[in-house]
Amino acid sequence: MFEKILIANRGEIALRIQRACRELGIKTVVVHSEADRDAKYVRLADESVCIGPASPQQSYLHMPAIISAAEVTDAEAIHPGYGFLAENADFAQRVERSGFVFIGPRPETIRMMGDKVSAKKAMIEAGVPVVPGSEGALPDDNEYVLKTAREIGYPVIIKAAGGGGGRGMRVVHTEAALLTAVQMTKAEAQAAFNNPEVYMEKFLENPRHIEIQVLADGFKEAIWLGERDCSMQRRHQKVIEEAPAPGIPRKLIEKIGERCADACRRISYRGAGTFEFLYENGEFYFIEMNTRIQVEHTVTECITGIDLVQQQIFIAAGQPFKLKQKDIQFRGHALECRINAEDPYTFMPCPGLITSWHTPGGPGVRLDSHVFSGYKVPPNYDSMIAKLITYGDTREQAIARMKIALSEMAVEGIQTNIPLHRDLMNDTNFADGGTSIHYLEHKLSERGKA
Repeated sequence: MFEKILIANRGEIALRIQRACRELGIKTVVVHSEADRDAKYVRLADESVCIGPASPQQSYLHMPAIISAAEVTDAEAIHPGYGFLAENADFAQRVERSGFVFIGPRPETIRMMGDKVSAKKAMIEAGVPVVPGSEGALPDDNEYVLKTAREIGYPVIIKAAGGGGGRGMRVVHTEAALLTAVQMTKAEAQAAFNNPEVYMEKFLENPRHIEIQVLADGFKEAIWLGERDCSMQRRHQKVIEEAPAPGIPRKLIEKIGERCADACRRISYRGAGTFEFLYENGEFYFIEMNTRIQVEHTVTECITGIDLVQQQIFIAAGQPFKLKQKDIQFRGHALECRINAEDPYTFMPCPGLITSWHTPGGPGVRLDSHVFSGYKVPPNYDSMIAKLITYGDTREQAIARMKIALSEMAVEGIQTNIPLHRDLMNDTNFADGGTSIHYLEHKLSERGKA
């Protein structure tokens, strides 16, 4: 087992990784920007290294600075968390070439799954169902593009091959708008991801966003740990996640879960990963794989009792993979609300000083957060400041506990999206379960008209 791990991230995930390490008796090194110098996890770390100014490009995305920090502190492994460099194959490669262990998949796996075209091809070969679409990237051939769209059937969606985070996507409803949309998406993809390749898929009208959590040892052992419903989202950004997904037959979940585990064995996947699907009319369609720990891993931990971050560490350290599929038991229901420093309805970021921070408690309540009263939310990073999680024997109990927790949580000095979460917990359609990925945007649109 490792004696010292460097955490190459910030915020709540840095604290989450730190807690997992401390439980295992592993020392931690935290790298931080000048803006995060006074963060809780920096103070709690065994060692900390300032790696640059507030700008992510000069700190959390600055590979040489992170590698150097690992060298001067004698760390053995680097945990990238999520975001920043977590799915950067070049970074994983540099970590390993520098003599450290990257706590995540092999660089070549990250590279393959990070390219949506190659990922889709790998899934087709593994027998995982995919959304109907183009065979690979769209060529500079207008007739081929038009013909492909006619065969798929409108509406279609144009996606950046190297995209992520909801960027590099355009829905096209008519042939007249297709070619312009393709060129615009290529330009956006080049600017955002330094990769102009795009591909085409059938645009599903009212799908749900369902994902399967997996763990694999990098050889032939792989298991799946249930599903999460992440359909409550805005502009492809998740707002609420839950596990298990309400209203989907367990036999369908088991079938797709086994296919995901088998795909991991075929590509020799290593570590934690998430297969993301669109689900509509009883069918699953693969859209991408995230080769890292997810923000919403917490709800899976609640219903399985398995610490996913510790499992990442065990796998990276070469520990025998002891988990077996037959041993995975699912109990109860869990919800996660992402608490962001932003206007609850316009979603404008709201950085600033938190003058008062009162957190909820009680049975089945978990709060993952790095902030505290007197903490200054910097304007340089993602607006998420906490994850509020509730667990219950049933979905109804988890929702009831979330309502109580949200009513108890009080943040002063900045705006947060807590009012939106309170609204959604009282929404009858959400209570019924099974809303589509478009539900929240439609709801917000109607609110704007009122």
